[in-house]
Amino acid sequence: RIGKTNCCVHHQTLGVHCDGGLQPLFKMPARKLHRSPNLTAEQNALVETLAIGCHAVDRAAVAAGENVLVIGAGPIGLSVLEFVRLAGGRPIVMDMVSTRLEFVRDTLGVADTVLATGAADDITRVAEQTGGEFCDVVIDATGSDKSMGRALEFAAFGGRVAYVGITQGQLSFPHAPLLHRRELSLLASRNALSRDFGRIITDIEAGRIDTGPWITHRLSWTDLPTVFPQLIDPASGVLKAVATVA
Repeated sequence: RIGKTNCCVHHQTLGVHCDGGLQPLFKMPARKLHRSPNLTAEQNALVETLAIGCHAVDRAAVAAGENVLVIGAGPIGLSVLEFVRLAGGRPIVMDMVSTRLEFVRDTLGVADTVLATGAADDITRVAEQTGGEFCDVVIDATGSDKSMGRALEFAAFGGRVAYVGITQGQLSFPHAPLLHRRELSLLASRNALSRDFGRIITDIEAGRIDTGPWITHRLSWTDLPTVFPQLIDPASGVLKAVATVA
């Protein structure tokens, strides 16, 4: 009714709220499809992941020149990073896994990263990288209630904090010294809108988004039952794995 199909009361996501598409044929309304004759199958496979970050950056209204802290350098955090850069923001990426930050620096060319320890020195590092001003926008993509509760500590006065990660836990943070005194805006970001998919397809076709570095592992569909435990192990270095159905 108000255009927010991503968070409709009756929202149904295929494979989440209703049975998915793991079958040879299934019916889908044509209006739900996004045609892309120019993208490869691997590029198409990343459009949905990128849409999550696209919507989060739109929700946070990232503007050119703003300091934007992206917490979590997994697939969703990196999709956020893509659109922070397209919006002209200055990204800082935080994660607790050093290899993820190495990928961000060496492959994606992001200069400013913070290896999080969960201690007070995380705040000091962000302060140092922003000249003591902290971040205009903080986007947490971890899904960790502890991380999401701490996210406010990195926000500048008058800043915005957006949660794109999901937790079933309770969030806890001091009201007066953080949320109230800094007059922060808290935002949630759920899924994506139809227009986000069309925009991403156009961005990939135009070369504004390079999906090449995203796919770190390729395998056959028949190998999935055996290999899957390795794919979900952070030590394996998987960012995105693509299974080929032949």
